[in-house]
Parts: sequence; structure tokens; C-alpha cells
Amino acid sequence: MNMEVEILKPGDWVKTYADYLYSLALIKVSNKETAEDLVQETFLSAFKAKDSFKNGSSEKTWLTAILKNKIIDHYRKKDILKDVSSYISETNKGFDEHFFDTHNGHWLMESAPLAWKELADAKVNLNEFNKIIQYCIQKMPTKLVPVFVAKFLDEAESDLICKEFNITPSNYWVIIHRAKVLIRSCLEKNWFLS
Repeated sequence: MNMEVEILKPGDWVKTYADYLYSLALIKVSNKETAEDLVQETFLSAFKAKDSFKNGSSEKTWLTAILKNKIIDHYRKKDILKDVSSYISETNKGFDEHFFDTHNGHWLMESAPLAWKELADAKVNLNEFNKIIQYCIQKMPTKLVPVFVAKFLDEAESDLICKEFNITPSNYWVIIHRAKVLIRSCLEKNWFLS
């Protein structure tokens, strides 16, 4: 069994991984300065922990995992999801009235999902589509962003997301529902129907 040993090259990290990590961070935090800071913190933490690198993953995967933890810490420090139950209660009526018939729960005619002209998968890798996704995430209420990012960009499990952000499963599902409705609406207006 010939396993190739990965050797860390901290001197090459900025040149090799900075753009990738920055674009990942920017999508997840929607702020250039914060994304830059998180990448710098990632490199610093990785450098400090380089002796503990176990070679169980690639250098890129290891740095990406560190960045993901930095992003989670960023959202925790900002306490974005503090009082999320109150936020959901306070905004529930306005959100529902914008998208749904309050009498029967069905979509309002002007807000109902439309058939997209092309498959979303055909556009996923295009730079323009990624910019629109980033724009749509930026337009989303800040209390929805960390959960949406964890679920759909990091593909984390719901129970882990609830634990990491200290939210109830009920609040999690409301946040995911609202985020999906808002992303769909934003994509329709800015990508598929434009």
C-alpha cells in the first residue's frame, strides 16, 4: 500500500489557496473585509497548528476545514441568531403575507414558483450565477444567512447546525423554509427570468 505523504508548505499557502478560501468565505459571510480577515485567521491558525497536521487529508481540505470553523466562530461571536424565536414571531405575518394566502396557505399568484427556462444545474459553475447567488445571500435577512450557508453550502446535518448555532429544530426549519423561498424568489428575479 503506497500512501503519498502530504507535506505542508505554509510559504505557498497565500499563493496557492488564498483566492479559493477568500471566495468561499465571501459567499458565506457576504462582506469583503470579513472574508479577508477570516482567511488571514485561517492561515495563522493553520501555521500555529501545522505540527498537528495528521496527513489524513490534503492541505487544501485541512485549510478549508479550518476556515469553516472560523466562519462558524464568526457567526457565534456576532450572535446573529440571538433571539431568533422572537425574530421569527415578529416577522412571520409580513413574510407569510408577501408569499402566501393567509387563509389557505397556498402561494399567492404573484409569488408562486415559476418554471425556470433552463435547469439550474447548467448554470451552477458559471461565475455570473455565483455572483447572483452571493447577491441573493446578501439580500437575505442576516438571521437566516448562517443557517442557510451551513445547510446548503457546507451541507451540514440539521442536528449539527442546531447545536452549533444553539437553535431549536423548529426554528431551524422555519429559517430553512424562509431562506429557500427568498433565494428562489431572488434567483427568479435576477437570473432565470431576467
